[in-house]
Amino acid sequence: MADDFTYASVRRVAQGMAEYMRSRSKDPLAVVGYDCRFASEEFARTAADVFGANGVRSLIFDRPSPTQVASWTVIDRKATGAAVITASHNPWLFNGIKYKPETGSSADSTVIGELEKRINALGEIERPDREKVAEFVTVYDPRAAYYEQIGRMVDLPRLRDAGLRVVHECMHGSGYGYVAELLGGGRTTVTQLHSDRNPFFGGLNPEPIPPNIDEAIAVMKGGGHDLCILTDGDADRVGIIDETGRFINQLQVFALLVLHLFDVLGMRGPIVKTVNMTAMVEQLAKQFNTEVYEVQVGFKYVAPKMMETNAVIGGEESGGFGVRGHIPERDGILIGMLFADMIVRRGKPLSEILRDLEQRVGPHEQLANHQPKEIAGVKVARVRSDDGFKFYLEDGSWVLFRTSGTEALVRIYSEAPDAAAVEARLKAIEEIVGLKREAPVHA
Repeated sequence: MADDFTYASVRRVAQGMAEYMRSRSKDPLAVVGYDCRFASEEFARTAADVFGANGVRSLIFDRPSPTQVASWTVIDRKATGAAVITASHNPWLFNGIKYKPETGSSADSTVIGELEKRINALGEIERPDREKVAEFVTVYDPRAAYYEQIGRMVDLPRLRDAGLRVVHECMHGSGYGYVAELLGGGRTTVTQLHSDRNPFFGGLNPEPIPPNIDEAIAVMKGGGHDLCILTDGDADRVGIIDETGRFINQLQVFALLVLHLFDVLGMRGPIVKTVNMTAMVEQLAKQFNTEVYEVQVGFKYVAPKMMETNAVIGGEESGGFGVRGHIPERDGILIGMLFADMIVRRGKPLSEILRDLEQRVGPHEQLANHQPKEIAGVKVARVRSDDGFKFYLEDGSWVLFRTSGTEALVRIYSEAPDAAAVEARLKAIEEIVGLKREAPVHA
């Protein structure tokens, strides 16, 4: 902000968007949303003013709201597109503009290319007279229509009366208040939590992953809560912490969602995932006799494939998940509601639900059912399985595979005569269980 992201640059981008929307409709309607960052509301009004100067009507939100709320409003109000002032999970000194086409999804490469062509052809855009364009700008509260839609996806009255104790860490983002309002009014309680350091003014990235969520983990470890829902700066991505204070990694979140949608809610259809997502989903897909489509990294690839195949769910490793019947886009608020629903319908704490999943399709299950007879070309002499799986090899080397008891990590250890032999053994186990290495090897 104040360098590349200025009022002048916002006007140029908005002008390009206005021209694009006018090419799509004779009477275009735009949705304009914004997050909690410094001056986002004013940047949003600047975009709406430019739209108005081009004869484009706009609904500008009356409060900071999640990006997916703008996506739903596009669908609900049959708008031509949406402009959302947000930089999502990026550091506090950045801001940006997301464009959503009439589908409410992420803009695909064709739309982006068209917008870039129009924007790059523009010079400086004069500041519109706000009074003259006021008739084109309507202030809009998006919550009622969005809450009604969430109520079609999950049984909100049941969740409100379930007596759950939920924590929502919104990372000082635009999801503030949404979880509390959705679950409020009954026996369920919601504690709203913020990091001590405001990510928009203190240098913390509003991304719902460790170490940004240490305070939330500490609260959950202190006991007395059933679920912590973490949402990023614009609340389209989600993180989950169970009742013990364990951060459920995004691969596990995706697998748990698939299990809930298929096994509990009885949904059927394809699954879409990015290439770097968990192999656990393939195991579940086999059990439910459904197809898995693998696409490039990024939800802009997930959403089109979801729409093309009428997929039940789509997911990416960064914590973005979309569900059929809603929007072809990520929604961290809805995913949080589904996890609350998961706990209520199964009648178990989340830690036990995760344990059930791991026994069903996790790496340990794969090793238990498909124990290798040799690793890296060396025969397995014996196996110890009381804490993970330790494979003792005939040449005196060994490999240990176990999940961390305190972190959402899978650890693999090996001892062998040299670094190359260690590397070969680690790689062999990774291939067996379908893991992706995230840490360097230490011989």
